[in-house]
Amino acid sequence: MRNASQEGHFEAGLALIRAGRYFDAHEELELAWRAAAPQERDFYQGLVHVAVAWYQHGRGRRIGFERQLEKAARRLAPYAPEHRGVDVTSVLAQVEAARDAATRELEPVRL
Repeated sequence: MRNASQEGHFEAGLALIRAGRYFDAHEELELAWRAAAPQERDFYQGLVHVAVAWYQHGRGRRIGFERQLEKAARRLAPYAPEHRGVDVTSVLAQVEAARDAATRELEPVRL
């Protein structure tokens, strides 16, 4: 069972991701993750990885971006299709699309 503080950090983290404030989202979600019951820690950690991925993307760090997306997919997959009001299936599809786009974006020109 979640406590009010954990719920507050979770909701704040989701709102910050939606607002594009990825570093701040990561901070809030990490607090929710640390307070989570063991069976839910991967869910929260997966969301942390999503936030960190987009933070890395904003800093132009492709490898960090891709690695965080991989970690997010691995952690979140067991919680699909939905968990705690989050459409995990949709998040996973977005993560996969971002991974594909990052790979295509930086492929060398083939002559």
